[in-house]
Amino acid sequence: MIVLVVGSGAREHALAWRIAQSGELSELHAAPGNPGIAALGQCHPVRAEDGDGLLSLALTIGADLVVIGPEGPLVAGVADLLRQNGIAVFGPSAAAARIEGSKTFAKDVLRSAGVSTAETLPIARAPCVIKADGLAAGKGVFVCRTGEEVDAALLELTELGGDFVIEELLEGPEISLFALSDGATVVPLGAAQDFKRIRDGDEGPNTGGMGAYSPLPWLSDANALIEAVHAPVIEQLARRGAPFVGCLFAGLMLTPDGPKVLEFNARFGDPETQVLMPRVGEGLLPALAAAAHGTLGSARVELTNDAAVTVVLAGPEYPARSDYSGVAIAGIDAAEEAGALVFHGGTAVRGRQVVTNGGRILSVTGTGPTVADARGRAYAAADLISFDGVQFRRDIAAVAGG
Repeated sequence: MIVLVVGSGAREHALAWRIAQSGELSELHAAPGNPGIAALGQCHPVRAEDGDGLLSLALTIGADLVVIGPEGPLVAGVADLLRQNGIAVFGPSAAAARIEGSKTFAKDVLRSAGVSTAETLPIARAPCVIKADGLAAGKGVFVCRTGEEVDAALLELTELGGDFVIEELLEGPEISLFALSDGATVVPLGAAQDFKRIRDGDEGPNTGGMGAYSPLPWLSDANALIEAVHAPVIEQLARRGAPFVGCLFAGLMLTPDGPKVLEFNARFGDPETQVLMPRVGEGLLPALAAAAHGTLGSARVELTNDAAVTVVLAGPEYPARSDYSGVAIAGIDAAEEAGALVFHGGTAVRGRQVVTNGGRILSVTGTGPTVADARGRAYAAADLISFDGVQFRRDIAAVAGG
């Protein structure tokens, strides 16, 4: 099978790494890819949002399957263009991707599906949560416990432009829950917990994610949650003429009143993919292809009992700036030799030197029989990597007893 992975982040590197180990794979390509993916397959200078360029590339290489990683091209309809031209795609149509692209649309779908979610509020008054209605790279959510925080959130959202929604502030542990779908069938893919704030103790502004771990020892039955949350939403989207083909990712809060949906995403998560892929067995690529062809049926994606912990290494001004570029990175080889997986997120190559090229630069993943073991290995490896201004949290997965 010839596979084209679309995207350039650590999520796509993790997907490419797992796909590259599949016995069904004959060729791996990526667009545009990154230096980490380039060690696994051939990278092509085509942007993820360039639908025409991706179509031309897919036809040229004879792609049997295109796997789209980021949300931007999905919401923009890249999957539609490829499908209309006979290319099998793992990733939802623009109509189905609205579940992520519009918070208002997602709320309407959830109400129709009878799935519990945070209540929408008429005015912004603390305590509340204020969210950008559209895509915001994981940074458009503001938890406001004071009037000053409400004012600051409204100012920032006004500068971003676009609509926003106001919700009740829920309390409880938050989880990321993943499932594959071919538009009708739903197959569980596991759960993870990510850490969104920039600093230890969940302080500072939201980011695209500073780390994650899986499995969650305190989560009893993820599959039952998928049946209660994902399955009704998949059914509702199909009823609306927008069958969802791809990875549906629910952000859930486990409140005293039961689980409630905070948001839906129309793709694999980042950094959650970096902890799920090391736990996924051989069946991933066949399941992705089956979903793309509408034949998911009784497919299953088995997860190992091992744990994984990811620590994200970011640039010094992240999340305010995501353009930290040209700074030499040392220690990647040493981290990998220590047994960690190092997924490239915002890197480039100058000469023979890997340099920074983004906001979240690297995702360092440790694995082990327990979360504590995996956490220790992740941090031991992260400490071997250096670049000027590097920052990362020191408390990823500490809540799990690590």
